[in-house]
Amino acid sequence: MAFINLKEKIIQAKIVYYGPGRCGKTTNLEYIFSQCRGQVQSEMVSVKTDGDRTLFFDFFPFDMGKINEYDVKIQLYTVPGQVKYNSTRRLVLKGVDGLVFVADSASDRRASNVNSLENLQENLALYGRDICSIPLVMQYNKRDLAQQGTEVLELETLEEDLNRRLKAPFFEASAVEGLNIVPTLKKIVSSTMAALEEELR
Repeated sequence: MAFINLKEKIIQAKIVYYGPGRCGKTTNLEYIFSQCRGQVQSEMVSVKTDGDRTLFFDFFPFDMGKINEYDVKIQLYTVPGQVKYNSTRRLVLKGVDGLVFVADSASDRRASNVNSLENLQENLALYGRDICSIPLVMQYNKRDLAQQGTEVLELETLEEDLNRRLKAPFFEASAVEGLNIVPTLKKIVSSTMAALEEELR
């Protein structure tokens, strides 16, 4: 559940970008940070681990309205993708209000995507949370790899592997080109705000 500051009339929600190592989670947040500077109210903090890192910053979605006259502050987080940092991933998920699952479109990353989604569900279960009851957006990243001659997974394959049961909204994206990065963010913010409004009723 989001943190509510009654004095300042701010609801603070947490959105986490999750996915396998090197799928583009960090590139997503770096793009958002650079493109939405007017709505970013803090510096981007990077916690480095060996060969991976966790990023976070505060984001005020001014154009998305308020909840019960409260302003909304979104905290955006990434998790380290590598399996050896699972304890960090678990910690970052604590108190999560919305999720973006970033999948890698490269054909040789198919198993990594599936394993990461299973890991997400296992880590949520430790907090008594069900992935089906949390706002979720799927992002199929690195669609631009096809132009570079790298074999990419068909959209139907990604949907079958990752979204058959969840039926979450999805975007084909390229974090390096900025394709559908902001629409992904807007969708998860609006879904998260709608869920919080429902909870607060």
